[in-house]
Amino acid sequence: MPLREVDSPLIIESIPVPIGVAPLLGEVDSLNQPIFEHIAKPHYRSKAWGAFPTAHQDDSGSPFAVQRHECSSTGDNQRHLDYEGPTAEQVSHEDWTFAVHPADLGNLTASWRRIKASKKPGEAEARLRRFDGEYRWFLFRFSPVHNESGHILKWYGITIDIDDRKHAEEELRRSEAFLAEAQRISLTGSFSWCLENDEIKFSAELYRIFEFDLDTPVTLERIADRVHPDDGALLSEKRADARHVGGDHDYEMRLLMTDGSIKYVRVVSHRMRAKDGRLEYIGAIQDVTQRHISEETLGALESELARLAKVNSLAALTASIAHEVSQPLSGVITNASICVRMLAADPPNVEGALEIAKRTIRDGNRASDIVARLRALFGKKDAVTEWVNLNEAVGEVIALSQSTLKSSRVVLTKVLASDLPLVIGDRVQLQQVILNLLLNASEAMSGVDDHPRQAVIRTEKEGDSHVRLTLRDSGIGLGPEGMDKMFEAFYTTKGGGMGIGLSISRSIIERHHGRLWATPNDGPGATFSFSVPAVTEATQTKGNP
Repeated sequence: MPLREVDSPLIIESIPVPIGVAPLLGEVDSLNQPIFEHIAKPHYRSKAWGAFPTAHQDDSGSPFAVQRHECSSTGDNQRHLDYEGPTAEQVSHEDWTFAVHPADLGNLTASWRRIKASKKPGEAEARLRRFDGEYRWFLFRFSPVHNESGHILKWYGITIDIDDRKHAEEELRRSEAFLAEAQRISLTGSFSWCLENDEIKFSAELYRIFEFDLDTPVTLERIADRVHPDDGALLSEKRADARHVGGDHDYEMRLLMTDGSIKYVRVVSHRMRAKDGRLEYIGAIQDVTQRHISEETLGALESELARLAKVNSLAALTASIAHEVSQPLSGVITNASICVRMLAADPPNVEGALEIAKRTIRDGNRASDIVARLRALFGKKDAVTEWVNLNEAVGEVIALSQSTLKSSRVVLTKVLASDLPLVIGDRVQLQQVILNLLLNASEAMSGVDDHPRQAVIRTEKEGDSHVRLTLRDSGIGLGPEGMDKMFEAFYTTKGGGMGIGLSISRSIIERHHGRLWATPNDGPGATFSFSVPAVTEATQTKGNP
């Protein structure tokens, strides 16, 4: 049957399998490119069906059928029959829909009616049952054949196996859904940034993080407007690095939202070359606001625990503090009495009274210094980073705890390095750690009676960049269980202990970018050490923090 529509050759050419259309007399009217590629014959040598035996409908690369206008089957190629199973005689007497999956039959029928009503080529998808009972997805393409007056004489249909494609599409949809859900759960969005034209693409989750309207273009200017003003310089620095250096990025910044709230985000990105040769950054941005809030809450709790540990230490030092304060106060009282007697003498001993008055002032200042040190050590105030002389800090702690050590019959030996560099940190917090270690050593030796209760506190340089403090005692030592748990919060071997001293001490040292550890002695007792960064030439050039 000749094709009279102008677009009919295009329809035939669009079918990706060998297709030929001919009238009943057998003369070839239209061939598509796969026919020529299959038989390697030019069109003018294939004008008769007999000269083109491979163009028979049974040689089509996919199941192929010819439909009457009322949609009954008039010609199924052998590949179509082999797939579905029945014979040609069976097909001619049965409903053509018998092989369609029941769940797809309604949509396929509706699609066919819509295509037939439009009198234009169309396509639909459905599952067909194979001869062995397996259903596979097929693409149905329908094309009408018109006579000279434009009436449709027949419909040509072709079915193409797209089962592999459908499964691949489903896997892709599942992967995209999994990725979107994973991004939503982890509060992580992905992006790409082309360095050549500054084209930026955001994932849906990243739109939500930045609170941008979906499907609106994302630009560098919009991102910069969303970044917190205090972090604008950081963003500019990372942009410049991306363009001129090209390294990977991993940093955090803040976003200032339209309602005034602040989000903390972590940015991780990597530069790569796209298939078209252009450089681009592929990265991820995670909303870490909750983590920052948790860290701030944890920091506040740690500060309260540290203050509680200070109070606990204060209780342990009550006797020592009373002794330290009572000595200068007693001196003040004694000197004041002497001064009164000297001035009451006849004649008054003014010169002697002046000397005694100086001693009174000295003792008063000494008592004031002790109180000041106590307030600094046990008061509630924010940490201050400065250059600290660790030897001086050790001396002040020993002065406060001297009476406690004497009452516990502990002999403390100081071995302090004379060339010890300054360290970087908070003086009061470092003294809190030293005091805790000293009190722990005293308590560890409280039950020792078979050998002297001796302790050695030592300071020394550790390499070129750190200072180490070591406290060695001769107490009961450390058991295997104690080595594993001693730095855990609320773990204690003391009857009335709280189990927070060593845990807080380690937190303090780690905040100073140092480390705190313990080792058993070869003999009795244990040794506790901590190491913190020292002031180097590089830090000296920057000045005291």
